[in-house]
Amino acid sequence: MLPPGPTASIADVPGAGVGHAMVWRDEPDPPAGRGVARTGVTVLDPGGNLFRRPVPAGGAVLNGAGECTGFLSAAEWGLAETPVFLTSTMQVGRVYDAACELLMAEDPGIGTDDVIIPIVAECDDSFLSDARRMQVSAADVATALAAARAAAAASAARAGQPPAEGAVGAGTGMSCLGFKGGIGTASRVLPSGHTVGVLVLANFGGRERLTIDGVPAGRLLPPLPSGHQAEPPAGSCITVVLTDGPLDAASCSRLARRAGLGLARTGSIASHGSGEIFLALATGLRSARGGPPVPGPAITGSGLDPFFAGVVEATEEAVLNCLLAAPTVTGRAGHTSYGLPAGQVRDLLAAAGRI
Repeated sequence: MLPPGPTASIADVPGAGVGHAMVWRDEPDPPAGRGVARTGVTVLDPGGNLFRRPVPAGGAVLNGAGECTGFLSAAEWGLAETPVFLTSTMQVGRVYDAACELLMAEDPGIGTDDVIIPIVAECDDSFLSDARRMQVSAADVATALAAARAAAAASAARAGQPPAEGAVGAGTGMSCLGFKGGIGTASRVLPSGHTVGVLVLANFGGRERLTIDGVPAGRLLPPLPSGHQAEPPAGSCITVVLTDGPLDAASCSRLARRAGLGLARTGSIASHGSGEIFLALATGLRSARGGPPVPGPAITGSGLDPFFAGVVEATEEAVLNCLLAAPTVTGRAGHTSYGLPAGQVRDLLAAAGRI
């Protein structure tokens, strides 16, 4: 096992910041109100001006029942030129529009020198949130982006704090492996001194598959209250990997693919209706837009093995962190997603000799 960084989160990658905006309301259906909302926006900012200095990037898809705008251009160019925005399925358009406007306001070259395709990825939170209403506003996107920018500045100054996890931001209405899911993050420090950070938006899997350190916890935990309507097992998991290592786009794609192994450790089978979409970004070979690559060797081949291990370990931990951080949430139509009972999980792990 590789050690975590100081905050045990993606904030351990220098310059990385995460920001959230939660949309939580209990109103009548229109026209009297806006319905029930348990949704939001999360932004991962790798730091700096990504339009002027994009970062090497690559992606992988385990099961494609989902959406991530900007994925094709990142695959074609091997670059990410915007922060990563996460939200719920029916809100992608609103977040995309707001991202364009916010980023244009930051840099007058966007839309004149060249256009951008913001990276916006989604999971379906309609079990808890009313998806028939456009619940997210441009102001919510601005809040999340501003928080991510501030956190990125703190991280660059080596004063980063771990971001909130669980039912926050885009994770507000998500469920995972039969319990309340959402946002999770973790990090690993490699023998080379580089850091691998992972951020997940976890909204996948059935309770019977929940596995913790090899223990089939979902099958061993006491049943949920009678009459409980279980979340559908199909959902999605967006996984974003970030490292400060000197990796090129091809190596980023290889890193992204390993996120699926971390999900499998927790019980994911990437079911038919689930979107397991993975992105990896690396800041170590960052260069000016349109300029020559940064001089110096990239890490390739077997030199990537520690990065692979870091991705697998941190992805597994990030999913478990989101489960442990998320409380019970009741939302649309009285649907309830129950928080994972940490004390009972600890007892199961102790009985299995894991702790």
